Formats: sequence, C-alpha cells, structure tokens
Amino acid sequence: MIARIISVSKQLKLISVIILTIVISSCAPQQRETYTGLNIDVKKPVQVALLLPKSHPKTRAVSASLENATLMAVGEMKHVQIHLRIYDTAGNPEQAAIQARKAVDDGAKIILGPLFAESANAAGMAVADQGINVLSFSNNTSVAGGNVFILGKTFQNTSNRLLKYAASKGKTRAVILYPDNTEGKFGRTALETSAKKSNVQVVNTQPFEFTQKGIVNAVPLARASIEVEDADLLLLTSNSAGALPLLGQMLPETGINIEKVQFAGISRWDIPQQTLRLKGLQGGWFTLPDETVRKNFSRRYETLYNQKPHQLAGLAFDGIAAIGALVQTGRPHALTSKGLTQSAGFEGVDGIFRFLKDRTNERGLAIAEVRDKQVYIIDPAPRFFRF
Repeated sequence: MIARIISVSKQLKLISVIILTIVISSCAPQQRETYTGLNIDVKKPVQVALLLPKSHPKTRAVSASLENATLMAVGEMKHVQIHLRIYDTAGNPEQAAIQARKAVDDGAKIILGPLFAESANAAGMAVADQGINVLSFSNNTSVAGGNVFILGKTFQNTSNRLLKYAASKGKTRAVILYPDNTEGKFGRTALETSAKKSNVQVVNTQPFEFTQKGIVNAVPLARASIEVEDADLLLLTSNSAGALPLLGQMLPETGINIEKVQFAGISRWDIPQQTLRLKGLQGGWFTLPDETVRKNFSRRYETLYNQKPHQLAGLAFDGIAAIGALVQTGRPHALTSKGLTQSAGFEGVDGIFRFLKDRTNERGLAIAEVRDKQVYIIDPAPRFFRF
C-alpha cells in the first residue's frame, strides 16, 4: 500500500503547535470551518462509491484507467475492508446527481469522483444534506468547497511551489506571459496569488492571442516589460500542447539577458521529451512530482493490467489510499472534513499530498531545471509537510 498518514517528529509537532497558537491568538475574529461528512463504524467494511463517466464516448479510456487504479488500491489494502460500488455518470451533471443520491441510498459513506467539475458540483449538491463528502478527480478549484474536495493537481499548488523557490533564490520582480484564454487566465491568477505570498512583485502581465501571430507579437512586448520594469523573473503558463514550443524558440532571439532573467513555468516542460531541446528553455525551472514513487505505481499497474496507466489514474489510487489510511486510524470521524484535512497529509502515487481547509489540495513537488536538454532536480520534493 503506497499511501499512509505521514508521521512527523514530536519536535516538529511542538513547533507547529507553538506557531498555530501564536497565529490564532493574533488573528481575531476567526472564521469557523464548516464540517462535513458522516461518522463511520470502523469495525465494519467502509462503503465507497466510485462515480465515473464510463459511457461518455470521449472518456472511456480515462474512466477505465481510473477504475483500474481504484480496484488496484482496494486490492492492496491489508488492514481495511472497503466495499466499492461503481456508478456511471455518463459525463452528465444531472446523471451525476442521480447516481450520487443512489450511491447514498445504497449505503455509501463517501464518494470518489466524478471526473468533470460540473458533475462534481452536481453530485456534491445532491448529497450535501446527507453529509456525504465527495472527493472529485477535478482540478477546478471553483467547485471546491463544502462537501466537495478536489484531488486534481492545481495551478495554485504548482505556482506556490515555484514562486516560493524563486523568492528563495533572490528573485523579486516578475513578468507573466500568458495566452488570453481560460487556461491562461487561471494560470496568471494563480501566479499573481503565489507572488503575493512569496513577496515577489508582479510588475507586468502580458497576455497574447493564442495564435502564431499573437505569440510573435507578444514576445517583444514581454522583453520590453522586463527591461523597463527591471524584472528578474519571466513566468510562463503555456504547455507543450500550447504556446510553449514557439515561446521556447523565440525567447532567445529577443535579446533578453538570460544571465539576469530567470525563465520558469507552471506546466510540465518534460512532456513530451522533445520540449527539453528548445533553446529558450535551457536553464529554465518547472515543477515535478516525486518520479520515484510514480514509477513504482506505474510498474505495479502495468504488471496487473498489461498496459500503462492514464496520467490521471493516480488520483483514483490516492483517493482510495487516503480513505484507507484514515479508516485505519480507528477514528469514527475519519471520513469527515476534520479527518480528511488532517495536516500531516498522506503518501500517494506522486509523493505527499493533503487536503486543505478550502477543499483544494497541496502536493509535494520538486523543482527541476532544464540543462543540456536534460532534466535536473535542483530542489527535491519534500517528504513531509512542516506546517
């Protein structure tokens, strides 16, 4: 079993308690957290519902992989009994709500899934009055809240890690270069929020139309902003399927002083591997999960199913693993929001993770640098959460 609740030393616990006491006593009034979820009988098998868009024509492959990973996680449980029932949402919010209510009628104490944000929101609303928590595979933070938690990897988590590291290396003034679309705007907002937390000043944000002409026109403007604002950090939101390849080609040609200005991005620059060859990304930073743990999961999955897991499959494994780890504590409130948001977190497929009070998640990430067309880890992923 990969995931378990992470233990921290008594010294770290003491430090956390001291800091928490100081923060609480200095901040008033305090906003009360809304507690959700049902107490369970830990002596009985735990009823878990898995909601997937199995019959949706575009998501059959990912649904199958999520289902496989869930069954794999249940099968690897040694000290916890989980009774799993699987329900088809068809990728439809109305159907997700119907299936969520049916799952509760069938005895479910917690719901894993759905995949889509709209379906997760609908399922959560459908069972909110029954006090059932929903662990969605979505990464859309707008649906997180109340009884809906999200397992998906968020821009905010990646941005927080990247900006905190950049600040630790003396970077103080940033320009954000992003496509003027929904994904780009989400990325920009996440970077702006993280910059404030890390005391990095965003001196300019440069949007561009997501076309070749738009990208070509935006790069000189970004360079001008860097020079005028004396920026030392250029933040990119694009991935390899978007503007990153063209940006990686054009940025070195603009005359940006790469000895002073650090390039960094919130997408995976190593997917596909060809992206690492781009001249403009050499020396750049991006984040990675704990690849050692991920490879272990993939190897076991391939052995069991004779195929590679979908990149989202680990979310299902993490969800079941967290449920199992919490139930194993023997506490009746294990699957309530209080149990789910315990600060120590869990060990999952991609390393450590935990649910936050706002129902989003935090995952331990490494900082990687592109050097000579290879990936080098320059700051390893944490092994436990300090606070």
